[in-house]
Amino acid sequence: MSMEILQEIRVLSAVLPSVATVERHNESVTPFERQLGWKPGKADESLISANRVFIKNGYLLPRAAIEYLRDLQMDRILVCGTQTDTCVIAAGFALFDSGLHPTLLKWLTVGSSLDRSGDLGARLWEHHFGSVLRHSNQLGLLESQSLHARRMSRVNELESDATV
Repeated sequence: MSMEILQEIRVLSAVLPSVATVERHNESVTPFERQLGWKPGKADESLISANRVFIKNGYLLPRAAIEYLRDLQMDRILVCGTQTDTCVIAAGFALFDSGLHPTLLKWLTVGSSLDRSGDLGARLWEHHFGSVLRHSNQLGLLESQSLHARRMSRVNELESDATV
């Protein structure tokens, strides 16, 4: 992930309610090494300060993260981070299936080794969930539609994928 993207995520996480997830390897829970031949780190930490940090062992958001976000009663969940076509899209499915409204912040994403641009993940996101913001100036559009910053949240997927 570039320092520019990371810095902008840090700025947003300082002004919006924020959640970060960190993937840690636990082969007994998710068979990354056995099935895929690589594994996340065992002791990775979040690269941003967030209101809450949740540890996960696979692609999906932990149930506790979903419950935390649901309890905040947000209008939208703004999502960004690495692995747009895997972990970020998995977060989108988990949020959507939980009755939340995920919105991808495309300019703050990086794809996997399959598509470093993140365009594949953004296209999938738009197809499945509809809401993709492609530039930071579009955040103002959300505010003008009465989705005030205090009523928005964001999930940040910062992965330790060895292929990134």
